Amino acid sequence: MISRRYFIKSAAVSGAAVLLNPYKSLRGYGLAADYIGLHPFIELNPDAVFVMRTNVDNKKNSGAKKQVGLDFGRSVFKLVDDEKSGYPLDYNIALKPNLTCRGKWDKNYTVEGSMGVVTDAYFVEGLINSIKELGVAGEKFFIREVNCPEDFADGGYDGVAERTGAELRDMSARMDVLEQTENSVQWVDVPDGVWFRKIPYLWPINAPKSWLLNISKFKTHAMGVTLCAKNLQGTIVHNYQAHCTEYHRSMDMLSSHINPTAKTDIKNNYNRHVADEIPRWDRPGNDGGIWMETWASRCLDNNSVTKPALHIVEGVCGRDGHFIAGPGPGELATDYMTNIIIFGKNQFYVDIIGHWLAGHEPGNFGLFHLAIERGLSDVLNPFDIPVYEWKADGSAVLTPLGDFKRTLLKTMYLQKDYNGFDEPYWHLCNEPYEYKTTIAEKVQPQKPESFVLNQNFPNPFNASTSITFYIPQSGHVRLDICNEYGQVVDRLADAYYVRGSHLLIWNTRNAATGVYYYRFDFGGEYQTGKMLLLR
Repeated sequence: MISRRYFIKSAAVSGAAVLLNPYKSLRGYGLAADYIGLHPFIELNPDAVFVMRTNVDNKKNSGAKKQVGLDFGRSVFKLVDDEKSGYPLDYNIALKPNLTCRGKWDKNYTVEGSMGVVTDAYFVEGLINSIKELGVAGEKFFIREVNCPEDFADGGYDGVAERTGAELRDMSARMDVLEQTENSVQWVDVPDGVWFRKIPYLWPINAPKSWLLNISKFKTHAMGVTLCAKNLQGTIVHNYQAHCTEYHRSMDMLSSHINPTAKTDIKNNYNRHVADEIPRWDRPGNDGGIWMETWASRCLDNNSVTKPALHIVEGVCGRDGHFIAGPGPGELATDYMTNIIIFGKNQFYVDIIGHWLAGHEPGNFGLFHLAIERGLSDVLNPFDIPVYEWKADGSAVLTPLGDFKRTLLKTMYLQKDYNGFDEPYWHLCNEPYEYKTTIAEKVQPQKPESFVLNQNFPNPFNASTSITFYIPQSGHVRLDICNEYGQVVDRLADAYYVRGSHLLIWNTRNAATGVYYYRFDFGGEYQTGKMLLLR
């Protein structure tokens, strides 16, 4: 119960609207709400990529991986006050993990050995449970993947569905079969697609009253590093999902759903891109640059009409190679405890950072060049993307990309075995790339010339609240929490921070109900904010 004394004092913190309708205000600050969304700092930084370091000792530690998913979800998903910043709690939530086929190349290769192929099931379970804690019923979760349902159980996903209440069912049938099943297909027009004119998605992906989480895997394959943009391929009904079908072959689709000039357009684009010297695009043959041009065109058509709420790369465990095959002993893929989660609002920014962390130079991959040409991205250089280290407590510190550990994951992408160049079949695409030329410089938003201290969120609050600030140049920051008598009760920052926006969390622990102040000191300049803790 809110005491009258603290309720009146809260007016100075939350504004006069609280006095008119206090419960509406409190719904918006995490004490009760009708909507779920992302942490406001993530929404306010859609061009940023966040990297959360994890500390799981081995890939078989299911409890630790589940805890990572739980901690991640608790820090990222929040109750919010309106539909402009979130989704109603009764909306359907589609989850697209990477559940690609993994067993058909070597029947003797164990399930345990193939863990690195799929998005970790225990991580996804923890993530689902974190959202359920906010009031979403288990029956509102739908795990979707078109490929190889025979592998779902071995991948751990039957167990996830049973324990969480999420729906997981075989949706690998052809589109004409699925259309006979209720809530199976959601059609979306692609009027400007290079290949597609119409795409059938696995319901409820792209359906009304639903939202999507794209949860990919930190691994390589024939297209480079898998990650987010490609992971969306499995959201589409069979055979429409077969983006990797080579240029000269048919995808077995209805002709009315294909751009009538698709093959001509792709060939013309390919010839133009070879002339523009997109790296490795000049590799000849059906498995060369024309194949990648074809795959990337279909992939970008899909990404142009699919808008997940968040793109996530689960990298507790990473893998190089191609599904089961790889550069390891006996030509098997190799798994590494990479211990990172990469995420953000823009899948191409996330994938660029993911490629760099996997030891590859993003400028060497044609997909990113084509995404810029299509207006789906405007960045190629990973060092042009703001990268934050995201902590399990929900804090975020702007961090130089070079401070993160790189794990070298080899691929079979467009091997240079021609023109006298002998490149290993399993290799890194890490040759230097000159980031310049045809891509217009990204227009940078106006940044304030002095530091900015924002109002904490949520406010009022109970267990924790976040405080964001911007500093115009790098320097020493001190942020203290003080009680109403001016006594320091906690110190959130006393360190050197780089120029930019930052997010800190105050975990209130045993602090009593009352009014508190956060006092910000940057270069001898001070600013104070006021907030209300309610128990």
